[in-house]
Amino acid sequence: MVAALLAAAVMPLGQAARSQGFVAYPSTETLREVQLAALACARENTSDTCSTARKLADPLMDHPRLPGGCKDALWSIIQKSTPASSNSLARRDAIGEPAGRLLLLCRSSDKPVTGKTEPEKPQKERSFFDRFFGRGGGDKN
Repeated sequence: MVAALLAAAVMPLGQAARSQGFVAYPSTETLREVQLAALACARENTSDTCSTARKLADPLMDHPRLPGGCKDALWSIIQKSTPASSNSLARRDAIGEPAGRLLLLCRSSDKPVTGKTEPEKPQKERSFFDRFFGRGGGDKN
């Protein structure tokens, strides 16, 4: 009875995970856009630039494939990207430091796909006789 209840409770979770499917990793351009918006907020200290930085970083917080360090940097950008009465060095550094690390922390750990599907077979080394007397596909002059 208990096993049936546990199976019934776990079953919808597995189906929800499978129905969600593959979620693409955010592009480098997307992450760079967030980074540049945060740096603009740190530099200009206006409500428009800071609002843009927060709006670009916020949806990435819910992304399932981003690592924790990346989300920590995004969270820091969201929290500190607010206009201040004085644009002190401490404020600029508090926004610029996580923005500067964003591309490093958020890079994908997926291996790039190469065009080759099968590894090349090592070629058998030809014998001394074959190399010098032209047998086995050598130059025939």
